[in-house]
Amino acid sequence: MDISMGADEVINRIKQLQSNGEPISKKQVKQQNPELMRSALYYFPSWEHALKNADIS
Repeated sequence: MDISMGADEVINRIKQLQSNGEPISKKQVKQQNPELMRSALYYFPSWEHALKNADIS
């Protein structure tokens, strides 16, 4: 699997999406930003864990 982002970049991208008011639901991110979703699931056991690590509940 080709992972182009590091764990820190995944967290930063999630925070950036939220601060821009963009959707961060698993379904929408999977459709609109599959690279972010792939990387997040590579470093974290689930999308919810990635959000928790980005201090988003």
